[in-house]
Amino acid sequence: MADKKELTHPQYKKDREVVTGLLNGEATDFNLIELARLRIRYDGFPGARDIQQDLDKALANWSLTEDELMAKTREIHQTEMLYKAQRTKKEDWS
Repeated sequence: MADKKELTHPQYKKDREVVTGLLNGEATDFNLIELARLRIRYDGFPGARDIQQDLDKALANWSLTEDELMAKTREIHQTEMLYKAQRTKKEDWS
């Protein structure tokens, strides 16, 4: 049987910064959405074990199960466009 190769995710560097912020942050609506997004991204990914473990820690720090996290983020997305609004607040220098 061949050894499974550990891969580096193309978004690792940016995601590592976000995960560090989640570990040090509160369970705000935006942080909950970020945690859910990254858990989906890294689910089953053959690498980035440190990120996967830290996502588990953030979930535990906020006393949530995966199902509770996903339910909360579905509620957030139904009531507001928080994620889209946060991501598009960029200065336009053109």
